[in-house]
Amino acid sequence: MPPSSLPDDVRRLLDERAEARSQRDWERADAIRDRIAALGWEVQDTDGATTARPILVREAEAEDPIEGPATVDASVQVTAEDHPDDLGRFLRGLAAHPPSATWELVIVANAPSEPVAAALEAVALPVEPIVVVSDGRLGWADSRTLGLRQSRGEVTILLDTSLEPAGDFVGPLLAAFDEPSVGIAGGWGVTSADAREFDEAPPGPVDAVEAYCLAIRREALRAAGGFDRRFRYYRNADLDFSISVRDAGWTAVRTDPLPLERHEHRGWTELPEAERDRLSKRNFYRFLDRWGDRFDLLLHPDPDR
Repeated sequence: MPPSSLPDDVRRLLDERAEARSQRDWERADAIRDRIAALGWEVQDTDGATTARPILVREAEAEDPIEGPATVDASVQVTAEDHPDDLGRFLRGLAAHPPSATWELVIVANAPSEPVAAALEAVALPVEPIVVVSDGRLGWADSRTLGLRQSRGEVTILLDTSLEPAGDFVGPLLAAFDEPSVGIAGGWGVTSADAREFDEAPPGPVDAVEAYCLAIRREALRAAGGFDRRFRYYRNADLDFSISVRDAGWTAVRTDPLPLERHEHRGWTELPEAERDRLSKRNFYRFLDRWGDRFDLLLHPDPDR
């Protein structure tokens, strides 16, 4: 929103945050961001300018698709932002290797640098995509939750556009949910002995599923609601979400390798090392604040921690 249309207290806090950022006082800047959020506004930093928008409302509404019954086996979901070639590569792979189950495709247009229509016109998909348009650029968590709320699948599969389908990945993911206790599954997972350090896990039960490819049962998605909106950067948001699902009584599994080729992950490579480390640490502290002492949720906790 234009700064002139913002409430006075929000404009004042934005000015204070700008001063803190100019002094490289990141801790103070983050604290001011949280104060603005407490007023119901979300800070947006774009193209050297800063403004704010009303926080995405999360209350469940009767018309939300996620509140109704599933109409397809799987909802395949991606977010379009600043790298249209990545989206095009993903869509071409999906068109070449469509799922054998009934499915839908949901694309969240999170203020993309190029219209989503351009990528869609270049491929022949067997389903009509659902394009959900955000109100301005949302943080990582809000943009993914916006798509999750539109799910009509019995299982919703969240994918990063750094992945390229090389086969039917939906079938193996759906098979993981044949076990009624499984609430969340994916192609990559991690385990931890102390909730501080996480290691890549082999196929089977895991403590958390990584969001490169994260599938969730409809009932578990309703229980979890979505990602914690404070995770504007992607790192560790999947840990928080996975543990939240498991705290609701579900199990998490890593599948056998899926036919998904991994390419450059823009969320990591597009930021300077110091900035991504800062954002990653901030997110991890949020995770620890909520789950750091829940060793009962770890599959193999260290008894000597």
